[in-house]
Amino acid sequence: MKYFALLITLFFINFNQKTDKLTGRYNYLIENDNDYILKDKITFKDSIFAFDNKYLPKGKVSYGNVILLDNFINTDLIISIPKDQIEKDTIPFFMHDKKSPSANYLDEVVGKGKLVRIK
Repeated sequence: MKYFALLITLFFINFNQKTDKLTGRYNYLIENDNDYILKDKITFKDSIFAFDNKYLPKGKVSYGNVILLDNFINTDLIISIPKDQIEKDTIPFFMHDKKSPSANYLDEVVGKGKLVRIK
């Protein structure tokens, strides 16, 4: 009986854990002069993302204190997303240029936008 109760407890603990990865489809919007322009749709699966536009390359997602999308549109652009935002339907993101003259390119924001979940 002890093992049965332990098994049930572990099942509910595992069932209630939240995912800390991006999954599903999103529209991505880029901010331009305080307006948001819809660009394309993006699909996240595990640690890879892909655009609906077949001519754009697939990219990698790195999970850490900040979520980074590498190879976003081109190889020099990287996207950062605050980790506490990924469970929301609208996720703000910041764009960074890898060729930035600053010592840490993640400190310099070259643009921003939003990911909006498609339900």
